[in-house]
Amino acid sequence: MEKLDAITLSVIQAALQQVCDEMDLTFSRAAFSPVIAEANDRSDGIYSAVDGSLIAQGSQGLPVFVGVMQYSTKTVIEMIADGRCLPPEPGDIYIVNDPYLGGTHLMDVRFAMPVYRDGKIFCWLSNTGHWPDIGGSVPGGFSASATAVEQEGLRLPPVKLFKKGVLDPEIYAIICSNIRVADQRIGDIRAQAAALLIGQDRLFGILDRYGDETVVEAIAELRRRAAEQMRANISAIPDGIYRSKAFVDSDGVVNEPLTIALAVEKQGDTLSFDFAGSSKPCAGPMNSVLATTLSSVYLAMRHIFPDVPISAGAFEPLIVKRPEGTFLDAKYPRPVSGCAAEVSQRIAEAVFAAMVQALPDKVTAAPAGSSGNFALGGNDPARGRDYVMYQISGGGYGGNADHDGLTNGCSTIGISKSPPVEIMEQAFPVLYRHYAMREGSGGAGKHRGGFGLAYEVEILRGDARASFVMDHGRFGPQGALGGKDGAVNTVTVFRDGKEHVPPHLSKEQDIALKAGDRVRVGTPGGGGYGDPLARDPELVLRDVALGYYTPEDAGEKFGVSLSTDGLAIDRAATDEKRAHR
Repeated sequence: MEKLDAITLSVIQAALQQVCDEMDLTFSRAAFSPVIAEANDRSDGIYSAVDGSLIAQGSQGLPVFVGVMQYSTKTVIEMIADGRCLPPEPGDIYIVNDPYLGGTHLMDVRFAMPVYRDGKIFCWLSNTGHWPDIGGSVPGGFSASATAVEQEGLRLPPVKLFKKGVLDPEIYAIICSNIRVADQRIGDIRAQAAALLIGQDRLFGILDRYGDETVVEAIAELRRRAAEQMRANISAIPDGIYRSKAFVDSDGVVNEPLTIALAVEKQGDTLSFDFAGSSKPCAGPMNSVLATTLSSVYLAMRHIFPDVPISAGAFEPLIVKRPEGTFLDAKYPRPVSGCAAEVSQRIAEAVFAAMVQALPDKVTAAPAGSSGNFALGGNDPARGRDYVMYQISGGGYGGNADHDGLTNGCSTIGISKSPPVEIMEQAFPVLYRHYAMREGSGGAGKHRGGFGLAYEVEILRGDARASFVMDHGRFGPQGALGGKDGAVNTVTVFRDGKEHVPPHLSKEQDIALKAGDRVRVGTPGGGGYGDPLARDPELVLRDVALGYYTPEDAGEKFGVSLSTDGLAIDRAATDEKRAHR
């Protein structure tokens, strides 16, 4: 075969990406649950038939799933090969959510479908969707004080949910018998399967147009180039070892912080990540399975080098030493509900804190780093049915060498956004009394962190139970190169006129609520970048004029003195204040 020309290669690359993007859109548009349909907590991709390695992933899918689905697809292939899983036939779709088989937490349910050409598997299509409930001890699955994975919900090994294109009624019945609001899951299941079928149809179009051999050659070349490009980026980093630490508030059971200790060694054109010295496996649900730990490193490096095309090749120069004996390598039956949404972001934060030393012009201060997991389950008497509401929220991004951090950005691990308030109020018996930017939450710096989100939800009718698995309630997102930390996450529950703050600050489960009770949340701001005293006083004045900071904040955080009316900079007083500090 003649060497693949650059134009054809580029077209095939874009076409494979478009296949994944169409799967993402189909999944969201057809799903019933707001967390998928509105918040886009899902992802789709194409994977190798040989080893499950990543070929392409949707640009609008959660980055944290980039390594996870690669790992889980590989596991399915291996289990089929050694007889632990029934062999596939055309039209089959496997379902799996077992965290220890290449997953995240139980609520992230993965589908995997083999794509056949001429009687042989050409590739696998896979996707993941966050189901709002998977059973377990509390509605929504975020059991903040679980001590075993069985308390978190239904755990599924790879089984065929669809056989030759037909939904298996027995497997479906088992699933529905173990989860809440089961009648709504058929919409998400059908949407998830439809996304894969759309992907198969679009992929056939590419194969029919260019030929199977040409597409296979293009996939191999794209992987090679991705590895080459990542190696070139790494080569520009000074050789050495870069160390950092990040902290998880607590595990939800033992009220003590967990430490992520990281040493990144750059040598030649590779980066090695060693988490030795991190905390031991924990009692509560903040353990991370290996697939999530790997994926967290990959997505952090994707943030740093976004120009590298996404494929398994991009990860080849990234060597992650297995963190055995730590909470970052969870084994059965360790609980893991916080691994994907929270611990993964602390791992990414550790990578950022290490790499900003080596690449100060490319790496930001720490972002909010919490998905703000708030699950509310109860009964709506007006509609005569149960419900499970899942609120995901954003926060501030860290400042960087060029500008201030983004305000109310999505979590580090994904593109998921808070569902619109109007949608949530239509779907659930709640009222959002407040929903606004959290002024002052960005860490001070030459370039300050972005601001988090402040919201308050009131229960309108019926009884409910609330659970939280958040983080950064004890420690704010780290500043970089002299910048200050962002504001911490806050949770306050108002019941019978009394305020309740969770003992673990960002984690608690099964809080009984009734009509009129309220939950108030303030998400973290991003860390500041650089010395706050180096910030342009005009930018400080602008922030005060917009209400982001108070005049007192201007003096305390940035060393800027304002006139009595707060409308102008007192230059002499500012110079004196900054000189003394």
